[in-house]
Amino acid sequence: MVPPTTFGEVAGRNVFAGNHVSGGSLNVTIHEPSHLPRRREPFSTVPFLPDPDFIERTDVATWLHDTLIPAGSRAALVGLGGVGKSQLAIQYAHRIQQQTPGTYVFWVHAGTRARFEEAYRSIADSLELPRRHDPGVDVLRLVYDWLFDVDNGQWLIIVDNADDIDVFYPENHNQTATAASTQRPLASLLPQSSNGRILVTSRSRDVAQRLVGSSWSIRLMQPMDKGQALQLLRKKLRDKYEDEPAASLVRTLDYIPLAITQAAAYILRRWPRTSFSTYLEQFRSSEKKRESLLHKDYGDLRRDAEATNSVVLTWQITFEQIQKERRSAANLLSFMSFFHAQGIPEWILHNYSMRRHEYEGSALEDGGDGNDSTDSDELLDDDLETLRAYSLVGFTAQQNAYEMHALVQLCTRVWLSSVNSMERWRHVFLRVMSKEHPDGEPENWMTCQQLEPHIAQIIETEPLTTEGKENWAQLLNNAAWYRWQMGRYGAAEAMLRKAVEIREKILGGDRSDALEAPSKHHLDMLISVDLLAIVLEKQGKYEEAEQLHQQALNGREKALGKDHPDTLRSASNLALVFEEQGKHEEAEQMNRAVLDSREKAIGKEHPDTLISASNLAWVLIDQGKHEEADQLHRRVFDSREKVLGRHHPDTLDSVQSIAWMLGDQGKHEEAEQLNRRTVDSREKLLGKDHPDTLSSVQELAWVLKKQGKYEEAEQVGRRALDGREKVLGKDHPDTLSSVKELSWVLRKQGKYEEAEQMDLWPLIAAERR
Repeated sequence: MVPPTTFGEVAGRNVFAGNHVSGGSLNVTIHEPSHLPRRREPFSTVPFLPDPDFIERTDVATWLHDTLIPAGSRAALVGLGGVGKSQLAIQYAHRIQQQTPGTYVFWVHAGTRARFEEAYRSIADSLELPRRHDPGVDVLRLVYDWLFDVDNGQWLIIVDNADDIDVFYPENHNQTATAASTQRPLASLLPQSSNGRILVTSRSRDVAQRLVGSSWSIRLMQPMDKGQALQLLRKKLRDKYEDEPAASLVRTLDYIPLAITQAAAYILRRWPRTSFSTYLEQFRSSEKKRESLLHKDYGDLRRDAEATNSVVLTWQITFEQIQKERRSAANLLSFMSFFHAQGIPEWILHNYSMRRHEYEGSALEDGGDGNDSTDSDELLDDDLETLRAYSLVGFTAQQNAYEMHALVQLCTRVWLSSVNSMERWRHVFLRVMSKEHPDGEPENWMTCQQLEPHIAQIIETEPLTTEGKENWAQLLNNAAWYRWQMGRYGAAEAMLRKAVEIREKILGGDRSDALEAPSKHHLDMLISVDLLAIVLEKQGKYEEAEQLHQQALNGREKALGKDHPDTLRSASNLALVFEEQGKHEEAEQMNRAVLDSREKAIGKEHPDTLISASNLAWVLIDQGKHEEADQLHRRVFDSREKVLGRHHPDTLDSVQSIAWMLGDQGKHEEAEQLNRRTVDSREKLLGKDHPDTLSSVQELAWVLKKQGKYEEAEQVGRRALDGREKVLGKDHPDTLSSVKELSWVLRKQGKYEEAEQMDLWPLIAAERR
């Protein structure tokens, strides 16, 4: 007797029934046709076991669950390589298998067309689809038909590493008509069926959107938060975990799971010779060492066997994909890799794009996509959108600036080195910065502040080429100018000495020769020398400052003439040094000459003319000529307030001058009010520790002393002294002036012991000199 056949639901299919009589009984045998697959219990082809070290990201898991509930739905996880997309997909697949055991789960690696097809053939074998081995049979279509048939039950496909648009839509990208016609779009093999759901992981938002059909079905994956990153590190290191340095390590690695996993593997392999602290020390020691550490590949059983586990190589795949898809976007990425990771101003990217061919010059064989007529704003928008689609850059609307992961920038530079383009792009970045970084005048302070973190590294390394040296010197000059205006005299001096040195090398002669020739390079040298002299004067280094100002003045007189604005600027600066050294007659004579020339050339209310008038007023005060000085100061204040505004630094200088005059005339209450106003305004504009702010604080202490308000005068005077000691140093003339004032106030309060200690300060300073 033939045993009965057990089968599942066969509705909608043709079956062939035969019957015969045996021993008086009717036996019926039903045969499934050979072209139909044999029904199997649902299974999973996910090639990875659940990860015992997996860190749940509840928000992503909830989003996946909600997005993939509707029948026929699709969703995509999009983000950087190594950010954890595939790990989340693996975990989701195992969860589905546990919670809905009646669902098939298929894993399709989509990094290349060959691997996609291989995955589909493997599915056909697992389902034991009939005719799959027949010659000429379209196995991929067999799988598609099975998936499309609702009678086969529920299924989930995970399309992993769907990064390359050419894999899914070959006709869309740079192929001949013949080549395209022979390859059907693989996207057409992902059925839109009510019994199936599709989860895509991709580095490209554009590819993901094509595959899932809606941006609402895309989750942009960010690195872990701090807590998640620490949990992952703790699980990886177990008893080797150290609380104190762990936070620094995960922050240094930008909270990126792959980087954390590889760092943990490195530490474990080299324990105890390598601990948290030694790894961090090595990572921070140099860019070359960071590159070496990020190149390490210690394997991971839960990553595809053909995928690298090196952070550097993982991201280089993305860089090369962008280079293939849109060269101008790869160029922009190369340029942006030299910025500080945060706060990359949009305006400088716009300026770079607008003058791209000029800035890139010979650095590239092809500066763009071969379309010179493309509008620069449109080109930049498209390039940035490409980089954002690959999660390489982000945008901060409040700052109107872009940001990147520091590790992405590092790996981009490593990639550039691997294709021998590192120095070319460093040169492009330096060229742009030297042209776009303005001088340090007040109207440019906001721009200078924006650019300051971005030039920190580039100004430390001297370029090799002559043009590179010229650009470097220009950038040093303007950056130092801003630091001078911010009262950071030591940093400004160091940068200007570098600028002068490099410009001497470019000229190929000694400085005295350079200062007398009228070429552009010589005039640039004069600017750097003059600025260096100003910074030296601000630090009380009057002798060297006088020598440099005199050299600059002589050079400018010869090259430009006596009445040129730059020549007059040098003369004005030299007069200031004369005044600081007590050479009052020489200072008055030079200031009057400069003032007269400026009034004739640029008018009485030009800011430069007003500087000369103010400088002359102070020289007159030092000679007891108070009436003329008072008239000059008031004239300057009125003009500055009208021309520059109440809160301009020069206007605040005039307010301070008038406050001093009022105090000197015994009008102490009015002087106090003006001094408090000036302190408040300068704190807001310049900061509490700027030398000009501290000068206002000292003036306030003086006028309080004059009114017998010794307790508050002591308090304010200590603030001025502490600030000046920190910013200017113990031996600076302004610091010693604060010491003298505080000593006097202490004596008035009977604090003789501390006052005597203060009196020793100038003596010790003199010995140090």
